[in-house]
Amino acid sequence: MKKITKNFITGAALLVSVSAYAQNVKVEDVITPLADHSIQLTNYFDHDIHNSIDHWNKGVVPYDKLMDFYRVGRPKFALGEMWAKAIRSGSMLYAYTKDEELKQILKSSVEKVFGLVRSNGALACVPVEKQPDGKGGDLWERKYIMLGLSQYYAHVEEDPRVLKLMIAEANSILDQIGDAPKTSIRTQGWTRSGIESWSVMEPIMRVYKLTGDKKYLDFCTYLIKTGGCNGADIFQQAIDNVLPRKMAAGYPKAYEMLSVFEGLVEYYRCTGEEKWKTSFMNLFNNVKKYEITLIGNGGADEPYMRRWNGEAWDNTALEQSNPKIKRMMETCVGVTWMKLCSQILRITGEPSAVDYIEKYIYNGLIGAMKSGGDGFSYVNLLNGRKVTDSGWGTNIDGLPVTCCNLSGPMGLAYIPYVAVMQSAEGPVVNLYNAAKATAKTAKGRNVTFTIATEFPCDNRATITLDKVKKEAFAMKLHIPAWSQQTVVTVNGKTVEDVVAGQFLTINRTWKKGDKIEIVFDMRCKLIDAPRGSNPESWNYQAVQYGPIVLSRDENIDPDYNKPVQVVADANGEVKVTRVKPTLEKTRMEFIVPTTTGSIRMVDYSSVDCWKGKQICTWLPRLK
Repeated sequence: MKKITKNFITGAALLVSVSAYAQNVKVEDVITPLADHSIQLTNYFDHDIHNSIDHWNKGVVPYDKLMDFYRVGRPKFALGEMWAKAIRSGSMLYAYTKDEELKQILKSSVEKVFGLVRSNGALACVPVEKQPDGKGGDLWERKYIMLGLSQYYAHVEEDPRVLKLMIAEANSILDQIGDAPKTSIRTQGWTRSGIESWSVMEPIMRVYKLTGDKKYLDFCTYLIKTGGCNGADIFQQAIDNVLPRKMAAGYPKAYEMLSVFEGLVEYYRCTGEEKWKTSFMNLFNNVKKYEITLIGNGGADEPYMRRWNGEAWDNTALEQSNPKIKRMMETCVGVTWMKLCSQILRITGEPSAVDYIEKYIYNGLIGAMKSGGDGFSYVNLLNGRKVTDSGWGTNIDGLPVTCCNLSGPMGLAYIPYVAVMQSAEGPVVNLYNAAKATAKTAKGRNVTFTIATEFPCDNRATITLDKVKKEAFAMKLHIPAWSQQTVVTVNGKTVEDVVAGQFLTINRTWKKGDKIEIVFDMRCKLIDAPRGSNPESWNYQAVQYGPIVLSRDENIDPDYNKPVQVVADANGEVKVTRVKPTLEKTRMEFIVPTTTGSIRMVDYSSVDCWKGKQICTWLPRLK
């Protein structure tokens, strides 16, 4: 094996940042994450991150009992993902916080898992002699094991035993899966399309970049040639612009499809074959257009998927106000969508990727988190309840442990690494949460700056350069698509050519004390419901303040679902009044005018509807 060198990995997870081989990558990223612990958020994002760490990742997650599935097997299929997801999110959160207590919890758990390897040196819930176990989920579970170990290796400790275990895990898959006489990948899925089995490509590509061993790249070539699912070639379907809901032979399981295409991004990085870029970019653009809702997530069970086949692409953008939907926008889908958007941003610099990350973070992601930090909702409805105690998973000593409870913290961990990033020309500011960050100039020198803001509660942000040697370099600022008339000044002088939904590049010789001031166009807009397949869904409306989706909250409004007609001008603008929140944990509350009087609406993310109270985001309109 080649010598492992310190570098940043241009890989599938946004945060994998060590031990890569530059010679194994043919397409370099145009935007990259900062080094671990190079940004410190303030305001509520930082609060949410620490809330999750203290009341979930450190205080609640039963790491030892999740490892028991590797020791004694699992009572039902696919529970082997749980420990791995906990290690993955915990490692990514540690990269941001450097929380020593969290580090010791993670180290202790990984140390114990070394004692649970099978005779082939790998982890699994299933004995080697019974692998691969077809529809039991074994192959899919081992995917998550590699993903979890890779994040630990990247961010917590470069323990050679962890790398050895990742390699053994990959080798066990290569020994078992492939062309005859091996077992075909087509036999290993537990859904009818089997798409989830192909998602093993993502971690296998990581192992390729860590080792340089071409056999791993060849295996991923095999995965691509077999089409990505049973009954269809999803990579070619994406090239042909097939709608997401019509892909994957009838069951386009949303987050698994996204995972498969993350693997394809990695394959493209290492091969440079342009048709694969066309494939994942088409998928990205079609998901944006046809599947993503107001709150930045997608996937549902109606009208095209049966209820028990939820979590699938389902024309969700068009159907999102359909009252027949009972299962919608799994947190795992949202977090994986956020990951793919991050991939697209890194490899192409596509500005819309930031818009969709922002939409999901401010609405769907933090809206899925319990106010106490102790879990994330599985089903995220726009109208209805948020729940953590239903969905795929198990119950451990009274604690509901679902895939979404363990994926949600990973979404939080992405926030600081997306907020400020790096290009060859200089820093890239994507999100305008209050923060202090250290990036690099074009010459590789450190530049430290502060973002001062109460955004999104206020429409202003100021970026002050705190530490920098006088030097010419570029500051790139993402201008949100929703802010149509953003005003940017540098030391009081207005910057021209500020375009919504694009990056603004400011080239100048910067010095300590320079200030960039940004004023966002935080209009409140009325949005008519899309015309989906069910006419009952047409007579709804929604309200959005800047990037923030508003909802009626039954906790403060007993008429939360009563029909109303929101008053808007000819441009769809709603004149709302910001008021002090009725409830302590509500972030933003507004008086919204209607034809029959005013109503109170709050940001979707704040609504506490975990214990029977409900939320109404798509407002039924007076007939």
